[in-house]
Amino acid sequence: MISILDYGLGNLGSVQNMISKIGKDSKIISSVEEIFLAEKLIIPGVGSFDKGMENLDALKFIKPLNEVVLNKKIPIIGICLGMQLMCNSSEEGAHAGLGWIDAKVKKFKHTIDGDIKVPHMGWNSVMLNSRSSLNNNLDNDTRFYFVHSYYVECLNKSDSILKCKIGNRIFDAAFEKSNIRGCQFHPEKSHRYGMQFLKNFINI
Repeated sequence: MISILDYGLGNLGSVQNMISKIGKDSKIISSVEEIFLAEKLIIPGVGSFDKGMENLDALKFIKPLNEVVLNKKIPIIGICLGMQLMCNSSEEGAHAGLGWIDAKVKKFKHTIDGDIKVPHMGWNSVMLNSRSSLNNNLDNDTRFYFVHSYYVECLNKSDSILKCKIGNRIFDAAFEKSNIRGCQFHPEKSHRYGMQFLKNFINI
């Protein structure tokens, strides 16, 4: 059973529908008790970094999430904002992140990154950076759907498993450290590529 965390931000229905297409069961959870019972967890997200952390704090989700992720070490993946919340901090806000991954979230800047459209929205190819079970049956032609104005920069380069390039900027499109995983793109909106990516996570 795959648990999808409802903390007030995210495409919960879209993620659940994609998992259903894969042929697996999932449930949307919204309580501390359900977090402690989760066997495998997805944290989706659309919105601002500070709002995401404020919601997690208001719902008293941070302590139980730390317990199941850092101590019980259940498999977990964050999608888009869910990925960014796993990092140390974000240029988008003032709050500290969960700090599960040694990474920071930075804003695209035209002066450095080139003449790019922000938010970065649409289909982009990714590059395999390191081997991971999440990359099974994916190749350098794989494309995912992105919608974001901020990107993740892993301070430990070995945590990055997929990269993406837009303009002059190459950023970390997915990371993995032990049981903790994240992706900047939306696998639930990425058709067969996203289906394979989520299938790989489910099969871990």
